[in-house]
Amino acid sequence: MRRFFVGGNWKMNGNKESLEELMSTLNTASLHEDTEVVCAAPSIYLDFARSGLDSRISVAAQNCYKVAKGAFTGEISPAMIKDCGADWVILGHSERRHVFGENDELIGQKVAHALESDLGVIACIGEKLEEREAGTTEEVIFAQTQVIAENVMDWEKVVLAYEPVWAIGTGKTATPEQAQEVHERLRAWFRANISEEVSDSLRIIYGGSVTAANCSELASQTDVDGFLVGGASLKPEFIDIINARA
Repeated sequence: MRRFFVGGNWKMNGNKESLEELMSTLNTASLHEDTEVVCAAPSIYLDFARSGLDSRISVAAQNCYKVAKGAFTGEISPAMIKDCGADWVILGHSERRHVFGENDELIGQKVAHALESDLGVIACIGEKLEEREAGTTEEVIFAQTQVIAENVMDWEKVVLAYEPVWAIGTGKTATPEQAQEVHERLRAWFRANISEEVSDSLRIIYGGSVTAANCSELASQTDVDGFLVGGASLKPEFIDIINARA
């Protein structure tokens, strides 16, 4: 059985006051014990999040660089993330790809270094609206997945997040059937290109306007193993999303 995984990506949101309130809400909530929960805080609040959140909730960074240290102004390394007590990092998020121009090669290098540094990686893939409309969804996400796969030795510390770019923050959500179809094809890709064992055990989670209203139906899909949640992770409804399989 693949353990259900719910990540909350706070993005560039919150201050100490609002995040303290959010953490207090999460700490006192009844969370489904079979669900792994991770909150991705802005890097400047990683320490604050780790000290403020209950130990049953892990902390992630939202990005990192591909080397341990050096003259890379504004970057953070996996070693620094671990030093703050965080266990995970999100890499390849569509905002990193499309707002900040990160390409597959750089994302692959980051994945390799994060895993070498013993961080868990939430690796993100997904197609833009024009790519879906052109019928190239599979081509795009398989190419992104291929580069990630080339940089992974041990899949146990990897969660793959499928986030259709057209559904992030837009209020549009892939239907449960659309999500299941892509997840199923991704699992088939892993079976054909990596191994049956990895295909069966890898958690493939969905991101893209997940809310309390749509999470249960999405969670009921065979190949949807959890969520990467954006805006809703800053609201009390995040608890309902965590408990989508309860």
